[in-house]
Amino acid sequence: MKLKISSIFLLVAVVALSAFKNPTKPVTYTVDAAKSTITWVGKKVTGSHNGTVALQSGTLAVNGKSVTGGTFVIDMASIKDADGSAKLEGHLKADDFFGTAKFPTSTFVITKVAGSGANVTVSGNLTIKGITKPLSFPATVTVNADGTASALAGKIVVDRTKYDIKYGSKSFFDSIGDKAIDDNFELAVKLVAKK
Repeated sequence: MKLKISSIFLLVAVVALSAFKNPTKPVTYTVDAAKSTITWVGKKVTGSHNGTVALQSGTLAVNGKSVTGGTFVIDMASIKDADGSAKLEGHLKADDFFGTAKFPTSTFVITKVAGSGANVTVSGNLTIKGITKPLSFPATVTVNADGTASALAGKIVVDRTKYDIKYGSKSFFDSIGDKAIDDNFELAVKLVAKK
């Protein structure tokens, strides 16, 4: 009888301890900057501009088949206009836009990934011009069998005025008329990362 009770206690102890087993540690995937892209669109009353900006570096934290975090550095001095306008590119790098001489990079740090499967909501902190604000957006994230991970966010909306980029904003300049530039700009991001 004593042996049976000891066996039962041992079994209970093993089950209890296994319930508190350490979770698996996330694996760090390094973003391949050459295979990843960031495109932007800025709108104004009389039209729009679009172009690219380069990802300098990045990592994704992957736990099993789920992305749980990540950090990304964007090279703001690499901003390009799709039409090749040196004047526009120079203005975007100037102090009244991104001020790339003083703030050569922007960062995004993932704080939460919500949802199940590939379609998730990514939340994090975006820092532009030394100002950090929370940002959330829908994304499709896949951890592939070949040891790579991919992420796609087709429309990330950023309010530039939250980062002290007020040039041409109707929110700050009432009499600007048809020279107004939309407060929001959009980013589309495609990331490829590997272990």
